[in-house]
Amino acid sequence: MNDETPFHRIKIRVAALISNGDEIALIKRVKNGTEQYTVPGGNVDPGEPIPTALARELKEELDLDIEQADTAPRFTWLIDAMVSRPGNTPPRKLHMVFRLSISDHVRENLSPTEHDDTAGAGELIWIRWQDTEGMALFPPVPVAGLAAPAADLEAGAALLPGLDDSNYRWI
Repeated sequence: MNDETPFHRIKIRVAALISNGDEIALIKRVKNGTEQYTVPGGNVDPGEPIPTALARELKEELDLDIEQADTAPRFTWLIDAMVSRPGNTPPRKLHMVFRLSISDHVRENLSPTEHDDTAGAGELIWIRWQDTEGMALFPPVPVAGLAAPAADLEAGAALLPGLDDSNYRWI
């Protein structure tokens, strides 16, 4: 295996579905003329503990102090992604998605713009969780299928179908 072999590296991405009442926070970007919505989060640094990475990413992206959340992050979904994309040889990426709830006061103090070194600026939007059905959501987690943003889920629902070039197209 060499550096040109697709998916020879593994990266871990943490993200949080942040809810405030019936609405969830998403990062909206326009890529190649197409709207894309991302669950806030980012890559785990080498040797970084998962909870530390989640707290760091939410602070960087939204200026959210995870200690101010109403609920502790709850691990919810795992997606194993091996998707080709333009540019470098793509890594295999494990998306670990958590859920947490915040108060109105915390929501009011979040940064309205998220700056990403590679993707550029994104706009923080709030949307009813049911309205995510059919959206270009990344990672593609089944938000609209939840009974409520903070509803309990069975542990068996955590492992979502994997992503590859047959079922996902990089925008």
